[in-house]
Amino acid sequence: MASILDEYEDSLHRSVSVPQGRASVGIPHSGYVNARLEKETPIFNKQRIDFAPPEKINSLVVSSNQLCMSLGKDTLLRIDLGKPDEPNQVELGRKDEAKVYKMFLDHTGSHLLIALNTSECLYLNRSVQKVRALSRWKGHLIESVGWNKFLGSETNTGPILVGTSQGQIYEAEISVSEGSLFSTNPDQYFRQVYTLEEESGPAPVCCLEIERGIEGKFFIIATTRKRLFQFVGKVPEGTEQQGFSSIFAVHADHLPSFREFPANLGFSEIAFYTPKLRSNPRSFAWMMGNGVLYGTLDYSRPDSILSDERVWVYPPDIDITVNKPISIVLTQFHFLLLLSDRVKAVCTLNGQVVFQDLFLEKFGLLTRMIKDPTVQQIWIHTEKVVFRYHVQRESRDVWKMYMNMNKFDLAKEYCKDRPECLDIVLAKEAEHCFQNKRYLDSAKCYALTQNYFEEIALKFIEAKQEEALMEFLIKKLSNLKPSEKTQTTLLTTWLTELYLNWLGILQGDPSQRNLYLDTREKFRTFLSSPKNKDCLFNNRASIYELLASHGDTEHMVYFAVIMQDYERVVAHHCQHDEYDEALNVLSRHRDEKLFYKFSPVLIQHIPKKVVDAWISMGSRLDARNLIPALVNYSQSASTQQINEAIRYMEFCVYQLEETQQAIHNYLLSLYALCRPDSLLSYLEQAGTNPNRIHYDLKYALRLCAEHGHHRACVHIYKVMELYEEAVDLALQVDVDLAKSCADLPEDDEELRKKLWLKIARHVVQEEKDVKKAMACLSSCALLKIEDVLPFFPDFVTIDHFKEAICNSLEDYNKHIEELKREMEEATLSAKRIREDIQEMRNKYGSVEPQEKCAACDFPLLNRPFYLFLCGHMFHYDCLLQAVFSSLPAYKQAKLEDLQKKLAATSQPSKSHHRPKDADTISLGKGQQSREQIKADIDDIVAAECVYCGELMIRSIDKPFIDPQKYEEEMQSWL
Repeated sequence: MASILDEYEDSLHRSVSVPQGRASVGIPHSGYVNARLEKETPIFNKQRIDFAPPEKINSLVVSSNQLCMSLGKDTLLRIDLGKPDEPNQVELGRKDEAKVYKMFLDHTGSHLLIALNTSECLYLNRSVQKVRALSRWKGHLIESVGWNKFLGSETNTGPILVGTSQGQIYEAEISVSEGSLFSTNPDQYFRQVYTLEEESGPAPVCCLEIERGIEGKFFIIATTRKRLFQFVGKVPEGTEQQGFSSIFAVHADHLPSFREFPANLGFSEIAFYTPKLRSNPRSFAWMMGNGVLYGTLDYSRPDSILSDERVWVYPPDIDITVNKPISIVLTQFHFLLLLSDRVKAVCTLNGQVVFQDLFLEKFGLLTRMIKDPTVQQIWIHTEKVVFRYHVQRESRDVWKMYMNMNKFDLAKEYCKDRPECLDIVLAKEAEHCFQNKRYLDSAKCYALTQNYFEEIALKFIEAKQEEALMEFLIKKLSNLKPSEKTQTTLLTTWLTELYLNWLGILQGDPSQRNLYLDTREKFRTFLSSPKNKDCLFNNRASIYELLASHGDTEHMVYFAVIMQDYERVVAHHCQHDEYDEALNVLSRHRDEKLFYKFSPVLIQHIPKKVVDAWISMGSRLDARNLIPALVNYSQSASTQQINEAIRYMEFCVYQLEETQQAIHNYLLSLYALCRPDSLLSYLEQAGTNPNRIHYDLKYALRLCAEHGHHRACVHIYKVMELYEEAVDLALQVDVDLAKSCADLPEDDEELRKKLWLKIARHVVQEEKDVKKAMACLSSCALLKIEDVLPFFPDFVTIDHFKEAICNSLEDYNKHIEELKREMEEATLSAKRIREDIQEMRNKYGSVEPQEKCAACDFPLLNRPFYLFLCGHMFHYDCLLQAVFSSLPAYKQAKLEDLQKKLAATSQPSKSHHRPKDADTISLGKGQQSREQIKADIDDIVAAECVYCGELMIRSIDKPFIDPQKYEEEMQSWL
């Protein structure tokens, strides 16, 4: 085990570069660079707004990218942050000393309520320029508004809740008339629904929030300086427009549930965090005298929406008697406290201050901090300046806090895209599980880290946690890359060794039977894993050695099957005399090579099943490769066992239609040995055409002769066309068989006669049967009585041949008469031919003077010409030119030679002193020679009409233009 650790450590050291001058022991195998290359931007990034107000800022509200700001005594500035260059200024139109006390903007940015310190309230819609007074609201100093996020629209607020400084909660609705704007009062109604009290009596309603849960349940949160109230109730479906009176009516006789704290800031403020637009808030933070009450909102709870509450006390430098917090804003993981000169961000996970921003005195005292819930931007203002905070990657360090709280799942969730942080969390979780003796969980986590492999492995070994070590190795193996082949090989080998050790221990303990079966299943899953297949296959020799060293033949066979090493599986079964199992493996995997290798062994023990398996394989097996197994088997087996070999050979010949000579020869040898009757039928079925016979004729002849199968030999002689040998051998068996052989050479009458004479001689001399001899004469027309007579002894009387002699004489007479008739017919035919010749000599044709040559279209009578029976007429030279190119080469040469001779005979003689007689003789010879030459030329040139004869038919596939002259002809046309 130590050597495996060392090898794995070496492989890891090879894969990680180590800087010079630094020991490798101190280098974590993380491969991550933690140094930040550039300064990371803060979570809360402040930006000063480039805006110089003409008057001091009294109040500022933001929602849905709509900003409303109260300036001085009578001015209201509205800015669409999507179009910051187009501000809108509205005058309140107040002539008295009234000042803006607070402003409230709904979630859509459409409805703005302006509370004055004179207990009056004004309303301004985003789509209009004129401020309207809400007459029903007069006499109440508005402290808070609970907007209706479910029924509100741009022209109607729906039922809303309004909190006053006297503790009353009113329900109201504001609507803008669509017909003529502000033709009626915008406030539809204004009625009291509840009064909040503390120990001393009614207390100002600091905050109001309306939320809707599941199944139509509504939650209303209202706060005073020291108390947080919850009103829970259902509004019947379809009656939401009627308001929330029914919810408050339930608590008319008793107080609703509330939280109370002793300390008092003189006011309180609650903030909510909503993760997505138009979704319910998920958490809250209530700023009050004792600190900040933080918790989550659980809408499934029946009576209280608040859950997981805790109080984070204020940081030590905040004294509520001197510098009390002014406002609070809640983000996903922080709440921000506004003081008169600074902003503090506190983490909601651990209560630690993670951010502090101090403002310069020149900006003045900080007045208010609010958050736009739709774009998650935070706004802060003084009387002179406006600031904006952007929240960037707020969750960047949350993983660390969750990790320190041992909430590892949450920590991993928030650093899943940062592998260097995830590695730290996994390492911490692994160590935590190890310390708590959760070794399997620890192994799973350690396997995902980049810590030193050998340190972790030794840690489990020292703790004697072999099962956890195996889990660690399995997980580590699954995380390796395909390129890390060395590490994969080492881990695979080590795991195999551990599994085998563990199985060996469990197998000897009957009480651990279930654990043994479970471990065995895991080991087999490990061996058959597709991810490990390549590694196991490349190192199968080592795995076989490990299995053999532990004597685990069961898993050796299992592993061989997985590796498709069926040769080893079959060999194992054969060694243990499990021949049926071996054959089942062969039949299941249908590997031809394995059949060839193990058939000699298997057929000795289960011949019928083996032959059945061969037959099921069909043409996939080459029977020639199985012949050695059959030969060895048939030499030592009985006739019944040889029948199995014959059965397979017959299957190959008749079903698979094999044509290999070796197969047919072997089947012949088996037939000759055990089945003579089948031998002759096989030979006859194979036919008598040597080109279609697949066995070796000479081998078959020798084989049949050795076993004395004469009829089979006669058949083979007939196939080989050795008719004399066939007849000679057939006469030893059966005369009728010999007669059938004698008639085979149909085209050779001389040989056939010779064969019949052999039969006749055998009948006369060997069997001494005159009647049979006479029967031979009637069976063969070629034999005459005079051919057979020499074979008879001298003492035989003529009475036996009387009939044969008479028949022979009659045949002769018939033959003579037939010859006479043929001679007369020949004489008559010769006479008719002479008459036809004479008639042809007297045949003529007429040519008109205007006739033209069919080839050149010039007058025909100008030059020597030919006239054919078909009516075509050609000049001599035109016909010669047309015919010459189509003549064979030897006729062209002969024609040229005849033309030369004809020209020579037409030249006048140069000698003028010849004797008259000699000259006459010479002229006669020359005239005769000239006529003969012209006749020979006519035979070649004018044998047939060039347009009507075979010449025209043969030229049908000849191209119009000679291919060799095509280019020249084509150029002439351009």
